[in-house]
Amino acid sequence: MNHVISVLTENKPGVLARVSSMFARRGFNIHSLAVGPTSDPTVSRMTVVVDAPDLEQIIKQLYKLVHVVKVMELSSADSIEREIMMVRVSAEPKRRHEVLDAARIFGADPVDVGVATVTFELSGEPHRLGDFLELMRPYGIVDLVKSGRIALAKDPKTKDAARAALRSA
Repeated sequence: MNHVISVLTENKPGVLARVSSMFARRGFNIHSLAVGPTSDPTVSRMTVVVDAPDLEQIIKQLYKLVHVVKVMELSSADSIEREIMMVRVSAEPKRRHEVLDAARIFGADPVDVGVATVTFELSGEPHRLGDFLELMRPYGIVDLVKSGRIALAKDPKTKDAARAALRSA
């Protein structure tokens, strides 16, 4: 089962290598890994999508790593998840208008036009990107690249929920 884990770490050299090797040593496959700065320049956020049956063990192991500050599992119901994708689609001149019209439905931006292809950029929820790929598949997908998934917990919508979230943090 895939789990989305948010890991706050000190922004130090080698932290990414230690975290990813912890997953490898335990035989877990990382499906996606994105790392970037937070509002605090001394802290980085890793968003890891991992296929693992026992998430509790992973969280315990992550906390044993020296530079790990906080670990949270993010459920799809309680978080906002996004990816970015670029996909090159076969688009002969006579079908190019058809391909562009289909991509417009998803709000995909054409970022490069070649002799026989169009490259689109699209960001959004992972399932939306998958739907776009299915729409483009009949035209012929020539090349594809996706970023790692990024995610943030949703902000509490009530004062009581905010207080509960602060107590558990």
